[in-house]
Amino acid sequence: MLSWYKEADRKTRRVFWTCSAGWAMDSADGVVFSFLIPLLMASLSLTLTQATSIASANFFAAAIGGWLGGWLCDRFGRARILQITIAWFSFFAFLSGFAQTYEQMLVIRVLQGLGFGAEWAVGAVLLGEMINPRHRGKALGTVQSGAAIGTGLAAVLAGPFAAMFDPDLGWRIVFWIGIAPAILILFVRRESDDSDVFKQAAQRSREIGRRTGLGDIFRARILPTTILAALLSLGVQGAAYSISNFLTVFLTAERGLPMATAGMCVLFNSAGGFFGFLTNAYISDTIGRRMVFRLFGIGFILTAAFYLFAPLGSSVPALMAAGFVYGFFQFGSYASFGPYFTELFPTEVRGTGQAFAYNFGRATSALFFTGVAMVAATGMVLSTAMAVFAIGGACCSILATFLLPETAGRALVGLDELDASAPSKSIGAGAVTES
Repeated sequence: MLSWYKEADRKTRRVFWTCSAGWAMDSADGVVFSFLIPLLMASLSLTLTQATSIASANFFAAAIGGWLGGWLCDRFGRARILQITIAWFSFFAFLSGFAQTYEQMLVIRVLQGLGFGAEWAVGAVLLGEMINPRHRGKALGTVQSGAAIGTGLAAVLAGPFAAMFDPDLGWRIVFWIGIAPAILILFVRRESDDSDVFKQAAQRSREIGRRTGLGDIFRARILPTTILAALLSLGVQGAAYSISNFLTVFLTAERGLPMATAGMCVLFNSAGGFFGFLTNAYISDTIGRRMVFRLFGIGFILTAAFYLFAPLGSSVPALMAAGFVYGFFQFGSYASFGPYFTELFPTEVRGTGQAFAYNFGRATSALFFTGVAMVAATGMVLSTAMAVFAIGGACCSILATFLLPETAGRALVGLDELDASAPSKSIGAGAVTES
């Protein structure tokens, strides 16, 4: 199972661990706000709609920051931009702990979202270009497992840890801890950590005077891939956030659990997710990217319905067990984003395309969890609203897999190779060739 790691050189291993830790902390900060919503509502006198509007604004900012960060890493190098994005989101995560009003928190979380959105895509591109095509799913899927670790950390911080302090102070300390990822920039070595694939493509672009822009992923041949990759991302993330953003509210309001206990239940969801990530990572190179998204999508629908509607009452052991299985499919669905999107886009626009597609899904998923809050406010039971939007998102992701190409095991190409195999000279879709 670890043959890919044994084959990797020291630089690749260091980049792997840096990206894994960065993604774990990025994920922790991304979801901890949602877990803290009950405390924030009490401390800052927020309504549920206001609290979710902050989360929505953060996700929309993440789309803009991710798209911009992806383009910058195509222009100036993967490692350099990775350093900047880690420092950026860490600083504004820390600053969130000083907010005193709804307006202040809104502005800070928007700024935090700019770096938050870019970090994953830049790191995934950097590592994806270094790994042997046969093992790309394993390596990037394992990196993605850091999201489960980050979410579990967020659950502990927002639950038992925050409960150790005065309610108005606990959530602030949690945000202040968000400065910790900044230390990771010391382990990234700018240009020397960029992949040979990127360096060669950049050199070729300089020789012929070619520059790529933010809009190149919308040119004719690559546009279908951009749209469908964004739809896949929207479906998976919209489904997940329709539930995860309201888990602590659901467990406290409908299941009757205290906040600290709800946090421990969410921790079991994350534990299941960790194994879901690893399972996805180790089968996607064999059965293909599309099939693994379908299997995990169907599993998500079934286990989410059971978790929300089964007569489990306030039984903590039952909720933990059901949450573990549900988390396996919810989080596990994410593991193939990195390898799949890396393989879909050519080198010169890989960061731009991957960041846009992933963060489009992340941002527009805000429509899902905002919709949950709005529908619940009209009188629908929260768990029912969560299920309706979650199942709708999962169906979107499954549909996208029938329209996208299979890419597992294929080698990465640049624009030159892509244009040489096409009848026209425009940027093209299906940016992969057989290795």
